[in-house]
Amino acid sequence: MRPDGRRPDQIRVPQITPGFIRYAEGSVLWRAGDSVVLCNASFDDKTAPFLRGSGEGWVTAEYAMLPRATDTRGDRRPSGRSQEIQRLIGRALRAAVRRDRMGERSIIVDCDVLQADGSTRTASVSGGWVALVLALARLHEQGVMPEWPLAAQVAAVAVGLVGGEARADLDYGEDFDCDVDLNLVYTAGGRLVEIQGTAEGRPFTRGELEAVLEVGWVGAQQVLAAQREVVAPRLDELGLSFPLDR
Repeated sequence: MRPDGRRPDQIRVPQITPGFIRYAEGSVLWRAGDSVVLCNASFDDKTAPFLRGSGEGWVTAEYAMLPRATDTRGDRRPSGRSQEIQRLIGRALRAAVRRDRMGERSIIVDCDVLQADGSTRTASVSGGWVALVLALARLHEQGVMPEWPLAAQVAAVAVGLVGGEARADLDYGEDFDCDVDLNLVYTAGGRLVEIQGTAEGRPFTRGELEAVLEVGWVGAQQVLAAQREVVAPRLDELGLSFPLDR
């Protein structure tokens, strides 16, 4: 039994508060256990410099952990870890859109960790997707993006081997003790966008990798369901399609 009584493949059910920041085109407060992440999606009426003249848009992300998100004060300046995480978030969210339908415009998703108890980068991907979709819906409603660019639902889950057991959605204590640590980004159709993984203790076998991938997919389906509950009513209101199985 895990410290909080969850099954190995059970996530901490996220509490998702949309519209948390009034000014952002899309905003979500994502709380899973004691991890709390604020995700804001902002519109910029220009694309990335290397895409000028292409007709394509861009989606990117920034990630930061507030100084007292953990039990000791951290440095407010961006770290190499933060830059690596925000690149992961950006890659994951770009998999969700048809950039050729955005025009030469950008969405920037800011993910700020208010409180950390493990799995903050995967919470940022999952919450960032909700904020992104809400922003795209608002821009479509306003006529800024007449072509609907949403192509896939994307969710992420942190998994690992703890004492030989594959577990999904690791909290801080489990993440600290795990022998294997993976971050998985899935689409709603079960396709993998990204796998980040390492042996924290001992090397792991192919069978153990398959075990963590299995619990990861079960956990991801729970995240996908939580996302749908927030996003689907808004898209239904606007008559917009929801990607289900890509």
